Amino acid sequence: MRVLLLGDICGRPGRDIVKEMLPVIRQEYNPDLVIANGENAAGGFGLTEKVAEELFGLGIDVLTSGNHIWDKKEIYPYLDLTPRLLRPANHPSGVPGHSIYYAQVGAREVAVINLIGRVFMGGFDCPFRKIDQLLTETAAHTSTIIVDFHGEATSEKQAFGWYVAGRVSVVAGTHTHVPTADERILPGGTAYVTDLGMCGSMDGILGMQREPIINKFLTQLPARFAVAKGNRQLCGVITDIDITGKAQKIVRIYYEKKIV
Repeated sequence: MRVLLLGDICGRPGRDIVKEMLPVIRQEYNPDLVIANGENAAGGFGLTEKVAEELFGLGIDVLTSGNHIWDKKEIYPYLDLTPRLLRPANHPSGVPGHSIYYAQVGAREVAVINLIGRVFMGGFDCPFRKIDQLLTETAAHTSTIIVDFHGEATSEKQAFGWYVAGRVSVVAGTHTHVPTADERILPGGTAYVTDLGMCGSMDGILGMQREPIINKFLTQLPARFAVAKGNRQLCGVITDIDITGKAQKIVRIYYEKKIV
């Protein structure tokens, strides 16, 4: 089977380029499953039910998230009602939502798991110990397991990749909005990339308007951020997974859309 993973969708520019390019990607690569990180899809911070439904309507099968999933409180009840919208599994117990989704792809079941890092991110439960617990659960369902690891530190993401090498099919990092060029197949058949990158404005800073961010660096004063306009990019990977759950191939994809 073939899986398309898209990096963080940032605001309207990110949604627009996904809408435009996803049919092109489908024609070129014919993915069986489409997964995207949607935590910044509504105005650059958080997600709403309306925006989530828009993304599902574009043909995204599963939405993952991270620290910004809580930015808009209206999403809380929707998280409980929508199993294919995930929040990180290593949040403390008692928070809304689901953290693992079993997607049916033909005759195969695929487990999609969302985790969040702790370095520079917050006081979450240990993602390493949490994945051990979750893999005990998934063993009764499938050997095809895809993990979105939402984290800031490249070292933590790489450590996690090596920790689960041979035990999951894919580890795709998200959060930094900058695609990394280290896609590879780890020993045991785990496709790995430190960060998928972003779907959004390439003329901003991480998809947001440049001026307030630059001014914040200059002055160290608080600033209000807004989604940037202009030219757009779409970042992600395509990975092929065999019937045993071992990844055979991972390829970075990148598209640009010039706004005239």
